[in-house]
Amino acid sequence: MQNYLSLIRSNSDFGRLWLAQVVSLLGDWFNTIVLSALIVKFTAGSGYEGTAVSGFLLARMIPPMLFSPFAGVLVDRFDRKMLLIVSDILRAGLVLLLLFAVQSASLLWLIYLLTALQFTIASVFEPARNAILPALLDKKDLVIANTLSSVTWSVMLAVGAIVGGILAAVFGVEVALILDALTFLTSAVLIYFIKQRADYLEEAQTQREHVDTSLREGIRYFLRHPATALVILVKTMLSVGSTDPILIIYGTALFAIGEDGTISMAILWFAMGLGAVLGPIILNRFTDGSVRSLRHMMLIGFIWLPLGWFMLGWAPTLFLAAISILVRGMGGSANWTYSSVIIQKTVPNAYLGRMFSLDMTGFQFMQAISTIATGIIIDAIGAPEVRPVVYILGMLSLIPLIIWAVAILRLDRHEAAITTPTGD
Repeated sequence: MQNYLSLIRSNSDFGRLWLAQVVSLLGDWFNTIVLSALIVKFTAGSGYEGTAVSGFLLARMIPPMLFSPFAGVLVDRFDRKMLLIVSDILRAGLVLLLLFAVQSASLLWLIYLLTALQFTIASVFEPARNAILPALLDKKDLVIANTLSSVTWSVMLAVGAIVGGILAAVFGVEVALILDALTFLTSAVLIYFIKQRADYLEEAQTQREHVDTSLREGIRYFLRHPATALVILVKTMLSVGSTDPILIIYGTALFAIGEDGTISMAILWFAMGLGAVLGPIILNRFTDGSVRSLRHMMLIGFIWLPLGWFMLGWAPTLFLAAISILVRGMGGSANWTYSSVIIQKTVPNAYLGRMFSLDMTGFQFMQAISTIATGIIIDAIGAPEVRPVVYILGMLSLIPLIIWAVAILRLDRHEAAITTPTGD
C-alpha cells in the first residue's frame, strides 16, 4: 500500500485527479442505491419489478453506449482537462433535477430520462480520465495508478453503498441527491487545478493538427491492431452476465434487510467493492508490469468470474452470497485494471480517447444485452427463482475464459517467433 500512497504524495496532479474520483464515485453510489430502492418501491406488486430495475440500469448503459464512440472523438480532439470539468458541472445540474423526479411514482419516466442524460455525459468523462493519465505520470507508474483508480472505484462502491443505504433510510432521498451533486462540483474544482506536463501538451497539440481524429480513423486503427483490439474487448467479455440486476433481486427479494432491502443491497455491493479492491492488489504481487505479464494475470481474473457466479447460485445465506460476489468482483476488477494499463502502454496518445471509448462501448453493449435478458427472465420465472439464471450466467462466463486462454497462447507463440533469432 506504501507504493500507492507514495504516488499520491509525490505527484500532486495525479493526487487531485484521484481525489476527484473519490468524491465523485461516492456520490454516484448514493445515487445508485437510492434510486434502485425507490424504483423497486414504486413498482412493488406490479409484476414488472425486474423490468423496471433493468430499465433503470439500461438508462445508465444504452445512451452512453450509443454516444461513446463520438465521445472518444471529442477526447482526442479537445483538451481533456476541460472536458472533465464540463462533464462534472453538467452532471451536478442533472442530479439536482432528479429532486423533482423522485416525488411521485408517476414521474418514474423522468428518473429514467435524467439518468440517461447523466450517463451520456459520463461517457465523455471516463475515457478522458483514462486518456489524461499519461499526461500526469511516467509509464512505470501506470500499473500502480490504474490499480489505485480501480481500488478507489471499489472502495467507493463499498463505502458509497453503505453510506447511501444509511442516508436513504435516515435522511431520505433528497439529501442523498444533493450530496451527489456537491460531489460532482467538488470534483470539477479539484480537476481545475491539475497541470498537465508541458511536453505532453505540445505533443497533443501537434497530433491534433496532423493526425486524423475522426471516428472512422479510430475504427481503422482498432482493426489494424488485433492485439490491441483483443484487449479493448476485455471489458466486453467481463460483462457477459450483468451483476447489477442480480444483486438488486438478491438484496430485495431473497435476503431483504432494511427498508425496501436497502441494507442487504448495500451489503452485497460492499462485497463487490471489497472483492474489486483485493483482485488487482493480490495479482500485482505476481506481475512485473510488462504487457505479457499483465495478460497472463488476466487469465486468473477470467477464472474468478465463473467461480463467483457458481458460488452465488448455490449460496443459501446473505453472507455466502456476499462472499460469492466478492470472488466475482476480484476477477472483474483485476481484468478491468490490467486491460486499461495495456491500452495506455501500447496505444499512441492521439488515439487513446477513441480506443478507451470503443473499450467502454463494448462494455456497455454487452451490459445492456445481459441486463435486458436477465430482467426478462427474472420477470418470467419470478424474482425468488433467480438461482437458475445465476448458474446460466456462470456457464456463459466460461466462454470469455476459453477465448482469453487461446488468445494469450497464440500471442505468446507469435512474440516468441519474432524475438527468436533464426539461423543461416
